[in-house]
Amino acid sequence: MDRLLKAARTSGSLNLSNRSLRDVPPEVYRSLDAVGEGEKWWEVVELQKLILAHNNIESLKEDLRNLLQLIVLNVSHNKLTDLPAAIGQLPMLKSLDISFNSIVKIPEEIGSAASLVKFDCSGNQLKELPSSLGRCSDLLELKASNNLITHLPEELANCLKLTKLDVEGNKLTVLSENLVSSCALLTELNAAKNLLSHMPDNIGSLSRLIRLDLHQNRISSIPPSITGCCSLLEFYMGNNALSTLPEELGELSHLGTLDLHSNQLKEYPVGACKLRLSFALLCKMTTLRKLLLSGNPLRTLRSSLVSGPTSALLKYLRSRLSEAQDAEASSPTKQDVVVMAARLSLSSKELSLEGLGLSAVPSEVWESGEITKVDLSQNSIEELPVEFSSCTSLKTLILSRNKMKDWPGPILKSLPNLSCLKLDNNPLRQVREET
Repeated sequence: MDRLLKAARTSGSLNLSNRSLRDVPPEVYRSLDAVGEGEKWWEVVELQKLILAHNNIESLKEDLRNLLQLIVLNVSHNKLTDLPAAIGQLPMLKSLDISFNSIVKIPEEIGSAASLVKFDCSGNQLKELPSSLGRCSDLLELKASNNLITHLPEELANCLKLTKLDVEGNKLTVLSENLVSSCALLTELNAAKNLLSHMPDNIGSLSRLIRLDLHQNRISSIPPSITGCCSLLEFYMGNNALSTLPEELGELSHLGTLDLHSNQLKEYPVGACKLRLSFALLCKMTTLRKLLLSGNPLRTLRSSLVSGPTSALLKYLRSRLSEAQDAEASSPTKQDVVVMAARLSLSSKELSLEGLGLSAVPSEVWESGEITKVDLSQNSIEELPVEFSSCTSLKTLILSRNKMKDWPGPILKSLPNLSCLKLDNNPLRQVREET
């Protein structure tokens, strides 16, 4: 233990997970006061990352307030029943994981942890979330699944930067329209396994939503405004009470997975058949569309079609479209594939545009945020544009089998994290030693 604490005073990081601890060692709360023999006090750094996961810890002391530079705190998988008020006295705290404990209430003081970006309180015994969470204006990810929560605080609508909200497995009866309209940056919303009877009428205001999971609720209809969710790739509505579907579903041109199993559907609207069959996407994979309709009393579809392969089902449904409608549901354009791949890269940080016949690097590459891997192999690219220099987080760049003649030295020099570069099978004239 002494060795770990000594190392932590140098690195600022302490990992005490899986050590059968019943209490947090007192030295942890006063790491700067415990400088030992042979240590230089001017080289000691304050604790920034503390991992106490998978122990038997029953409580955290108010002395936690001493860790003023703490950025990451993980006390998941312990035996905590509450949190100290001192949690709100950690001004630098960005990531807090208290999942899988027995916590019944989160102190209102958490709202004073103004730097909080990620908060995971899943797998506890919470009946509510504190309204003070609305003061955490930098909050990006909130996970509160598998609790006993009956409602979400209206103040949560003040978390305008929220991109991921997971409240699966609770007792929610409604999703606030105010919350939906305010959190316009949401890319993932999971409210599955609750008691919801309807979807918010303004669900379409979530234009950046990529994944929407509302399976195993009591929802009886999907509002026409769903067309506003134009980025939606995955939509899970299985095990609900749907009896009809809006024609507007067919306008979700990027939808890859639509789960409607175990509802009360008797017919499937022809207009919703405009969904395209497949996309050639990331990492040499072909992502086939999934349409799950089993467990519905469908009158117009043979059971063999409903329970059979998705491709056969979609082929039959599309055969009922008029010729003009069928043309609209044709294979995706090259730009469609690029746009969808870029959206998927928001979470994976990896972008694959392999074998698309590209003659130039699309702008989506340097507009995709902190991308770490880009695969542009098997295209007809001749050069890297100047804008590519902005991909400073890039670690892997694959340009195999293109038409590059000149070594992209200046661009490569501007990529400080690049550790893997593949340029094989290009007609390069020379490779400069200085790069």
